[in-house]
Amino acid sequence: MNRIATTFEKLQSEGRKALIPYITAGYPFAAITPSLMHGMVEAGADVIELGVPFSDPMADGPVIQKAGDRAIANGVNLRQVLAYVREFRQKNQTTPVVLMGYANPVERYDQNHGADAFVNDAAEAGVDGVLIVDYPPEECEEFAAKLRARGMDLIFLLAPTSTPERMQQVARIASGYVYYVSLKGVTGSGALDTSAVEAMLPRIREHVKIPVGVGFGIRDAQTAQTLSRFSDAVIIGSKIIQLLEDQPHEKVIPLTVDFLRGVRKAMDA
Repeated sequence: MNRIATTFEKLQSEGRKALIPYITAGYPFAAITPSLMHGMVEAGADVIELGVPFSDPMADGPVIQKAGDRAIANGVNLRQVLAYVREFRQKNQTTPVVLMGYANPVERYDQNHGADAFVNDAAEAGVDGVLIVDYPPEECEEFAAKLRARGMDLIFLLAPTSTPERMQQVARIASGYVYYVSLKGVTGSGALDTSAVEAMLPRIREHVKIPVGVGFGIRDAQTAQTLSRFSDAVIIGSKIIQLLEDQPHEKVIPLTVDFLRGVRKAMDA
């Protein structure tokens, strides 16, 4: 059993839900990422989603796009992201780390470093799961099998527009957890209708038997608390990125810790 399964099993036994913060690797400063990850864990994060910077992130809104651009300007690429995970693992061997990104950096990495280099290097770095936004389930069974062979999960997105057929396809290949995109559109967009999410989750669970996390549009502790009543995890990204924009180095970690502690407290209340 890998770290993701162990974490969700432990949370279930405690009657708690997972808090999964997202941060773009290398944002807002190149070298701060491992320390920021440790701060997130201290604040109550159960899983960390680490965004791989990419120049054309089609599912992301302007907030995360801008963060990716800044990380790229800071010289951060997939190789550097794996180095951050390795550094994080020097002090933390228990908190799952999921890389979230797009196909291009992964395929480019293999072109530069050899076949299956990404899977092998990610496993050696201490990655637990991978979410590739533009890898549809019907086209990546082999990739999923290679990840599983190295103890890693392939995580998929489902959306309000997902059909039962798509849910079945995802359920057949996905492991770890499924990420339910609670809004139509890109990250950070729109107003979240929690009642619509609550109505959708039983439909997803008819097909998906692994944990279901909810993300996109979660901006405060109260919304996280509401969603945690009927989801297995709450995923927060754009709000954290926004919080850190234009902050000096010394404020990045304290601000993140303070925000996540408030969310964790509300979810556990």
